Formats: sequence, structure tokens, C-alpha cells
Amino acid sequence: MTPIHPLGEFLQARRARLQPGDVGLPAGTGLRRTQGLRREELAALAGLSIQYYTRLEQGRENNPGGTVLDGLAAALRLNEEEHAHLYALANHAAERMSAGGSPADREVRPGILALLERVRPWPAYLLTRTSDILAANPEAFVLFPGLAEWAPERRNTVRYLFLHPAARVLFSDWERVAAGTTAQLRSLLAADPTDRELAALVDELGSTSPEFASRWERYDVRRRRSDRQTFRHPRLGEITLAFEVLRMEGGRRVTMYQPAEPDEAGRRTLCALSRLAATNDPPGSPG
Repeated sequence: MTPIHPLGEFLQARRARLQPGDVGLPAGTGLRRTQGLRREELAALAGLSIQYYTRLEQGRENNPGGTVLDGLAAALRLNEEEHAHLYALANHAAERMSAGGSPADREVRPGILALLERVRPWPAYLLTRTSDILAANPEAFVLFPGLAEWAPERRNTVRYLFLHPAARVLFSDWERVAAGTTAQLRSLLAADPTDRELAALVDELGSTSPEFASRWERYDVRRRRSDRQTFRHPRLGEITLAFEVLRMEGGRRVTMYQPAEPDEAGRRTLCALSRLAATNDPPGSPG
């Protein structure tokens, strides 16, 4: 599923999502054979020739300037994050950014392990840029049923979301989480289209999860942000936790969960997580 021409694929996908009425154009009469805007309509809105815009979509033009990109962003009605995504794709197409793609360093510093232990009973884990779990405290494994049963090299939060049967029940708003997670992967791929590990994850999910494949084709983009999440836990019932994302070097990040409200119910939730962790200490956890 890794795109051959990421910039052209993005333009085509976003063009298909706009209707003439969205941009002040008449719908015309008869059946439109093109999904969304036609190339010539978008080119005119962006102030480009149809020949130039066609070359962009087909990957035959790889060096659009800022004026061209800003015009396209306005014509496509991109938000700020999508606008930045467009620039990232163009920079890579023009080779204005160095390619990465080296395997992620999987060594975990003792200080990070100590941090995961110190924040207990808050569930917390350390992720690579592709969401592989490098380390987690026991409460994190309890929070995500079945995750600890996977081999360490398979433990990945995105893979868990789309491929583990427990995830469909666990996340009360699975559709929203799935859409946001897929959009985050799109943003990561724009930051480094040559990332072999990320490309392998996308290919795996695209071939094994129809739900992922359909969302991937929408071409939404979004970075991971702090938020709150409601879980339907098989042993704890319905619980709502807020999570914070702490970004580190090399695309790593630490995610920590805490009660959405600092009240007695939140304290009881953490105590219940801690008790379960004490009786079910999963492999690979610190401490």
C-alpha cells in the first residue's frame, strides 16, 4: 500500500472529496463521471494550468514552489495540519529533506524504565515512531487485555487496535480511534516516506484489515494529541482515562494514562488497575 507518488496520491484523494458546490462552482447538468472535482476545475481554482496540475498528480512534476502549494491548499480547503502535510510531501518529492528509514533503536534507557515504574499506578508505555511498544508498566498491560500475550516483537498499539479482537470491545468509540490512528500514520509517512518499518506496518495492516485499508484510502492526516478515552474493560467495566503524550528524540514517545477526573472514582479505578497488575504481572514489564 505504500504510494509510488505520495504527493500525487494526496492531491488526487483530496480532490475526490470536494464537490463543485463546496468551492462555489455550479454542479452542471447530467451525470458527472469524475468523483469530486475534475482536474481542470481544481487547477483553475489553484491558478495553475491543467497541464502543470496533471503532471503534479502523475508524479512527473516534483518541485512545486510555495506559491503553488499555497494555491493548492486553498483550493482543496486544507486545514493547517493538512497544509503542512502538503509541504512535507512536496519537500520529499523535491528531495529537499534527507531520507531516513533506518531501523529504530530498540534500546531503552534505565531512566525511562524508572519513569514507567515511578508513575504507577498510572498506565504508561514507551513507543517507537511506528508505535511498537518498547516498554510498559504492568498497569498498561492490564489496561489492554491480550496485549501481553503477543510476542514482544508483535506488540504494537496500531496492530492491536486493528487486529486484536479484544480492541473492538475495549474501545467504546472504536471508529473514532481507528480514524485518528490511521490519520496519524499518514502524517508519519509524510514526514519520512522512506521509513521501511512504517511502510511494512502499513502494508501489513492494508492486507489484513479491510477497516484499515478503507480508512487509509481517505487520506486524512492528524498528529497524535493528548485526549481522553473511554474503555469498556472486561474486568473493570466502563472507565474514562485522559492520556498525555510526551515526545522524545527519534520519534519516540511516552504515553501516560490518568483518570479523566481527579475524584474518588478515578482513584478507585487506579487502585483496581494496580490490584489486577499485582496479580497478573505480564512479561516484559519494568519492576
